[in-house]
Amino acid sequence: MSLLPRTYPVILLLLLILHFALSLASDSPSAYEMLERFGFPKGILPEGVRSYNLVHDGGFEVLLSCDCEFRVDGDGFLLRYGKRITGKVKSGQLKELNGVSVKVLLVWFGINEVVSSGTDLYFHVGPLSASFPMSDFKECPKCRGSRISTDIVLDS
Repeated sequence: MSLLPRTYPVILLLLLILHFALSLASDSPSAYEMLERFGFPKGILPEGVRSYNLVHDGGFEVLLSCDCEFRVDGDGFLLRYGKRITGKVKSGQLKELNGVSVKVLLVWFGINEVVSSGTDLYFHVGPLSASFPMSDFKECPKCRGSRISTDIVLDS
């Protein structure tokens, strides 16, 4: 007797498991949908999210396809998002942020916290903050293009 007929149930089982795993993966909410579940507008993340990971304690990692810059409030502040953004999230609060910065005059400062309160978002840079209406973040901004790193590393 051939082994081939016995392998049919095993192959069928493997195909069913693969199909189930793929259907679960496709039902996972996007990073933008997860932001909305925590009380944030989807537009605080630019277009181009490749993947994200959210763990039980609220820690997260978002991977973008490239570094990204865009303006908030028309000709206002210039925001920069790195390819990798990390932090912790809970309802109405993004804290311990890394990978997001704002240009003030000629200097870039890291945004370490974003708080959602009423109809406004408060972006914190150390002890300072600026507020913007959530309506400014209804749509995901398009990046101005990937930036070229200006960081210089010298080997001694």
